[in-house]
Amino acid sequence: MTAAKDNRAILVTYPDEFAKREITELARAAGYEVSQVVTQKEIIKSEYGVGVGKAQELEGMVEETHSDTIIIDESVTSAQANKLSAKAHAQVIDRERLILNIFARRATTTEAKLQVQLAELRYSLPRARDEVRYSVEGEQAGFMGMGEYAVDVKFRALKKQMAFIKEKLEKTRTVRDLHTAERRKLGVPFVSLAGYTSSGKTTLFNRLTSESKEASPNLFTTLSTTTRMVTFPNSKNRILLSDTVGFISRLPAYLVESFKSTLDELRYTDLILLMVDASEPIDSIRTKFLSCRETLSELEVDPGRILLVLNKIDLVPDRGHSHLEEDPLFRDFDSVNISATEGHGMRQLRNHILRRVTLPRKPTAEFAP
Repeated sequence: MTAAKDNRAILVTYPDEFAKREITELARAAGYEVSQVVTQKEIIKSEYGVGVGKAQELEGMVEETHSDTIIIDESVTSAQANKLSAKAHAQVIDRERLILNIFARRATTTEAKLQVQLAELRYSLPRARDEVRYSVEGEQAGFMGMGEYAVDVKFRALKKQMAFIKEKLEKTRTVRDLHTAERRKLGVPFVSLAGYTSSGKTTLFNRLTSESKEASPNLFTTLSTTTRMVTFPNSKNRILLSDTVGFISRLPAYLVESFKSTLDELRYTDLILLMVDASEPIDSIRTKFLSCRETLSELEVDPGRILLVLNKIDLVPDRGHSHLEEDPLFRDFDSVNISATEGHGMRQLRNHILRRVTLPRKPTAEFAP
C-alpha cells in the first residue's frame, strides 16, 4: 500500500519536537503532503486510538483541510483504526503501517522485497482477527463451513506464507554467507556503515568507493546491503566496505527480525562506522544515537568494534568541530569529524579505520539499556 503523490495527511503524534519532526519526515518519505500536525500526550488509550475529544477534533480537521489520511504515530489495533476512520471519514494508518509503506516503496532487490513481504505478514498476523470480523460482519462471527473459524483459516494462510518467505530468505542468507566466507579468504578487513536513517551513510559509501549509489535526504533510501572493495590512497591497504539499512526510533522488533539477514553482518564485521548527523539539534542527536545503540545491542554487537563518525560538520556553526565527543553519551567511543558531502576529514577517517582494523581492539564501555 503506497500513498498517492498528492495525498494529504493529518499527523497525530507526541508533543515533543523530535517526535513531530520524525513523523513529518516519515510521512513525506511515504509520499504524503502533511496538512496538519496535532499532538496528544497518550495516543492509544481509547476506542479510537486517540482521546474521544481528539477524535471529534480530527473529524473537523479532515473536512477543513480536505485530508485523505490520518497517521497515528503509534501502533493501533485494526478496531481502533476502523472506528476512527468511520468517525473522521478518512483512511487511518499507524506508525508501523507507515514505515512498511516506505519500505515497500524503497525495496528494489529481491532480498529487500522478501524482507518487506515478511514484515507485512508479521504486521498482519495480530490484526487478522479484526480483519476477519469486519469482513464477515452480519454473519455468525467468524464461522465458516466444515466447522472451521475464518480467523483460523486466516492465521494458517499467513503462517504458511511466512514459512515460504523465510525459506527463500534463508537461501539468500546461505548465498550471502558463502560470499562472506570467500571474501574472508582474501584476508581483507570488513568495515560496515551503520547509523540512523538519513545520517549520510550512502554519501560516505560513495565517497570512499567512488560509487554512485542513490543518496537522498529521504528516509530509508537504502534497504539492502552493498559491499565494495576499497583501496586506500597511496598505499596497498584495502578493506571491504558495506552500506546497510538505516535505523529508526521505536522500530518494531519484527521489522528488525525481518531484516536480520541484512543486519546480521554487523555482528561479524571487523569495524562499524556508526554515523551521526552532527548538524542536528542535540536532543535529536541523543535520541537517534540511543536508538542506534539499542538496535546494535539487540543484534549483540560488540561496542569495542564501533567508531563514531560525526558527519555533516560543514553544517555545524563552529565548522570542523562538533564537540559531541565531549558529551558524556559519546566520550567512551573513538570518534572522527567529517563531511561526507565535501570530503572534509577523509584522511583522518582512513587513518582511524586502518588503526582500528590492524591493531588489537580497544575495550570500550558496554551498551547499557
